[in-house]
This record gives sequence, C-alpha cells and structure tokens, in this order.
Amino acid sequence: MKANGEETVSPGVTRRDFIRTTGVGIIGAPYIAKSAWTRTAPSDMIRHAVIGTGGMGRNHTKTFGNIKGCDLVAVCDVDPQQLEKAVKDLPNGDKIKKYADFRQLLTDKTIDSVSIASPDHWHTPMALYALMAGKHVYVEKPCSHNIRETNLLVKASKAFNKCVQHGTQRRSNGAHIEGMKQLRNGIIGKVHTIKAIDHQHREAIGRAASEAPPKGVDYDMWLGAAPKVPFTKNRWHYTWRWFWDYGNGDAANDGVHQIDVAVWALGDRYPKRVISSGGQYYYNDDHQTPDTQTTIFEYDDTQIIWEMRLWTPYNLEGHDNGNVAYGTDGKMEFGRSGVVVTKGKEQIKIESPVEVEAIMPNFLTAVRENNPAKLNSPIERGAIATNMAMLANITTRLGAPSITYDPIKQIVKCPGFDDKANALLGREYRKGYELPYKG
Repeated sequence: MKANGEETVSPGVTRRDFIRTTGVGIIGAPYIAKSAWTRTAPSDMIRHAVIGTGGMGRNHTKTFGNIKGCDLVAVCDVDPQQLEKAVKDLPNGDKIKKYADFRQLLTDKTIDSVSIASPDHWHTPMALYALMAGKHVYVEKPCSHNIRETNLLVKASKAFNKCVQHGTQRRSNGAHIEGMKQLRNGIIGKVHTIKAIDHQHREAIGRAASEAPPKGVDYDMWLGAAPKVPFTKNRWHYTWRWFWDYGNGDAANDGVHQIDVAVWALGDRYPKRVISSGGQYYYNDDHQTPDTQTTIFEYDDTQIIWEMRLWTPYNLEGHDNGNVAYGTDGKMEFGRSGVVVTKGKEQIKIESPVEVEAIMPNFLTAVRENNPAKLNSPIERGAIATNMAMLANITTRLGAPSITYDPIKQIVKCPGFDDKANALLGREYRKGYELPYKG
C-alpha cells in the first residue's frame, strides 16, 4: 500500500513509523512483508509463542505446550529468572527460544500466533505489534490499560483480519454457554438485576523502598509507556496491578471476569449510565487502586451491580466469585462450581449438552482455520467488559455522581468533570514507547 507515496505496513502506519517505533537500531529491522499476514492459513502444526512468563504466563506455556497440534517455540520476558522458570518443566524446554525483547521474537516469520500475559500496560502495545507482524493474538484480560487502547485494538483486529481472543475464559465454559441460552429462553423470567461478585482477602503489600532492579532485568522496557520512576518490589511481579501506571486494580483483574458474564447475559451492550463509589478503606500501604468498590451499570430495563471487596476471607451472601442473575421467576447463579437455577424450593443444575473447547484450544481452532468468527471470546466482546471496568474506575476516581459513555463517539459525559473524565480514557506515552498503530 502507499500513503502519500510512502509504503505502509497497515492502514495509518507507514513502514518508516513501524521501524522507528520498534527500535530498529537496537534489534534490527522488524518490518515484515505484507504477505506474512495475508496467508490463508497456518500450517497444520501451529507455531506459538508466549510473551510474559509470570504466573499466568507459565499457565500459558504449560497449556499451549501440551495442546495437540501446537508447537510452543518461543517465550519472552524482561526477567531472565522468569524465563528459566517458564521452560524448565517443559519436555522440549531446551529447544524453546528465549527472548528479552518481544520485538525480536516477532521478527520470526515462522511463528503463527502469540499469547500475551505481560503486565496490563503492555497488553495492547504488544498485541498491536503482533498483529502488524502478521500474528494471531491471544491477549490476557484486561486487553488494555485504558479505553482508547481497547478500542484501537478492536479496530486493529479488523484491519489485519486476525484472530484476537480475549482471556475471559468463562465464554468457553459449557455450563455457562448453556446457562445463557436458558436465561434468554426465560427460565427465570425477566431479569432485572445481575450481581457481579468480586471478593477475596488480598494481603497488604506494605511500603517498599527504592532499589536497583534485579540483575539482568531491562527495567526501562518493563516500564514501557509508563513514567520513569525508581524500581521498587511493590511495582514488580503481580503487585504492579495496584498502581495506576500499570494496571487498574481488581476491577480489571478479577472484576473483568464477573462483569463480562453479566454483560454477556444482557446481550453484550454498554450501560446508559455508570454510578460508582469506593476507595482505600482497608489498606494503608503502597496500594493506589481501591480495595472496596461498588458500581451500578444502569440500563433502561435492568442493572448490573458489581461489588468488589479485597478484605473478605469469606463468601458474600454465601456465594463465591461469580454472578447471580435475579429474575421475576427465580435466580441463576454462575460460579466456580457451575451454574444453578433456583425457583422456589427447586434447584436445577445446568449442564452443557455438548463438549465445549476450552478457551486456548478454541483460539487455536480459529487460528488453524484463519477464522475470527470461530472465537468464543473475540476481542470485540471482551472489550465491552474491559471498558466497563475502566468506566467504574473513572467514576470512582473522579468522585463523580455518575458518568455516561458513548461507545460510538468514544467520549465520556460527566457534568463538571468532562475534561478530567475524558483525559482518563487514555494516557501519555513515554518517548520511545508510543503505540505503533494509529488506526
């Protein structure tokens, strides 16, 4: 393609921009010919790579490394110790390539697909680079760090016509799928309220002093677009989630799962209004994100109530993390133990009548057929729950009475808070770590 006489690697991205933003001076030209992303299908054996090898990333390496028809060929992490942990228990661990820079990994044209399990602030940038390099993408939840990134990733998935699976795995749960069918068929009558329950006891993280990054770690790369600040252990493995520069607290951690199930039950649509309250009521440490939050997503005919409490070592109302749909004729509960309908004194356990592929095998099925329509949790659906979790945070952070979000215009309206609210839809990107794709 040509843009003003200059070759482009994607709509809105020139080859010069792509090479500049991928750090060509460091790793060699990452530009990959257009033919790499217009192949009709990968080979029978899908060559897969995992980017980010923390706890969730190691789950990816074990799972993808053991799926029939998938060859795990590469892993990437800025922490060399994490890399070694990720491959040491795999039967072909000595043959798996290890990278510190994901951009180098993406220059391998033989890799068909990647899964991204990095800190959240890298999810969309890595996914965009991967799509531009012709890869299919499985991205962990939340798919982004902010709403503008979410929407850009949805746009890019369509522009490059690749499979982009979002890591909201309940959409590949047979009992949940069957439960949604029966919910729509009226098994509990008209649903006027759905609760999304997110609670557990998460330990305090204390206060950590600045220190040198661990040996061998590229801390500047880890920070990416985020402001440059001294390294502390609290900004490192797992606990980065509780800092706004890298994550969005439990709203975008566990909360996305429960919000996604509720949104799924309502037909994957945005609310007309968001009301949210919360803050730091329990922790007194380096946490920045809320430990307590209650959000109402208001629709014309129903509502979602999301409750998050990180200081409860017990079930809320006798229910584990999950959802309860309340209808005029009964209730339907979605949880780790399955899906149960209660109508008066009668309880009905919902089972799937057919075997359903788990989310990662489902991703590979779609990749093998080069068909995004095969995905159980495509990015355009996961995007809604991700954005709603972030809208809850925006409302809470502003202390606003409520906000409204227009998904078409992609703007927030909040009288007295409009400028601040819309600023929170995106972020500033540190020089050298700007998004590679503009849409």
